[in-house]
Amino acid sequence: MNAPRLSPDPICVRVNDAARIIGVGRTKLYELIAAGEIETVKLGKSTRITTASLHDLIRRQRGAG
Repeated sequence: MNAPRLSPDPICVRVNDAARIIGVGRTKLYELIAAGEIETVKLGKSTRITTASLHDLIRRQRGAG
């Protein structure tokens, strides 16, 4: 029996990685989180950013410009 094939793209990433992915600093990323623009998930003490919310942010910004 074959195991389900997982997507090569992560579902969520660390804060530093999320900032790098969208090309902003950590401070700006935390501002976006506080404004509700980016979705976070707490895993224990760690905060992760959903990659779907990063994609959504970029789509919204492209539409606004």
